[in-house]
Amino acid sequence: MTPTIPQFDYQRVAVGDVVLNVAVGGAGSPVVLLHGFPQTHLMWRHVAADLAGDHTVIVPDLRGYGASDKPAEHDRSTYAKRTMAKDVVELATALGHETFALAGHDRGALVAVRAGLDHPERVTHLAVLDVLPTLDMWDVLHGADAAVAFHLYLMAQPPGLPERMIEASADAFFGFFLDAWGTGTDAIPAEVRAEYLRASRAAVPSIVADYRASAGIDVEHDRADRAAGRRLAMPVTVLQQDWGAALGYDAAGLWSAWATDLEHRTLDAGHFMAEQAPNEVVAQLRALLAR
Repeated sequence: MTPTIPQFDYQRVAVGDVVLNVAVGGAGSPVVLLHGFPQTHLMWRHVAADLAGDHTVIVPDLRGYGASDKPAEHDRSTYAKRTMAKDVVELATALGHETFALAGHDRGALVAVRAGLDHPERVTHLAVLDVLPTLDMWDVLHGADAAVAFHLYLMAQPPGLPERMIEASADAFFGFFLDAWGTGTDAIPAEVRAEYLRASRAAVPSIVADYRASAGIDVEHDRADRAAGRRLAMPVTVLQQDWGAALGYDAAGLWSAWATDLEHRTLDAGHFMAEQAPNEVVAQLRALLAR
């Protein structure tokens, strides 16, 4: 049986050309939570349950992931973060919310940042977990240190080869990241890990397309925003591991170029911080929502 977030209602919501799987729980001002790779909405299960005490919490699977639709990559826009951000905004509208707070982890964080840039009138607060803006991410990767992000380069290749390579050993590929980024904790139970692997195995072409977009059209969108001087206008909290020390960049400095009202925090947690340190993540989100 597929794991779910207890006491959350599940529904399928049509937004544009896709139907998204979404879990909704609680009551109060809305907060949307977007998952990362190689996960599904389940990564937020602890945080969502806590926030549902006084918020309406909306937890979708992104297009291309989990139980949401996985359209074929018909052009570069199919999995552009601009397109995926539009999905999120339309989802909130369909559920009756004109404005909402937004938090994203990893891939979901890139979608959240794009939503904040493209739809500032809709996003009241923005939280970003353990990622850099797409443009900066590529800029800081260089030399042998870039090997830590080998998957970015693999999935940036034209359609065909990366999909075939990953599909040939999908569980080993996706499981590598769950192990390497999990810092050896038991924060991801066996049944949840199995669901992450099952869902990722069934979504290789769309996951690759999501990453391919970040090596192309997403960079173009970020460059255009930077050239135009666009910045995130809402309160922003960034929670990260100390990647800057490891790779030689100033993470807070990079983020300050994108956000006018920024709180940057380095957490002593693994990449999957919403599962490894949920209480700390909740505390930071609640502090953001109070700003």
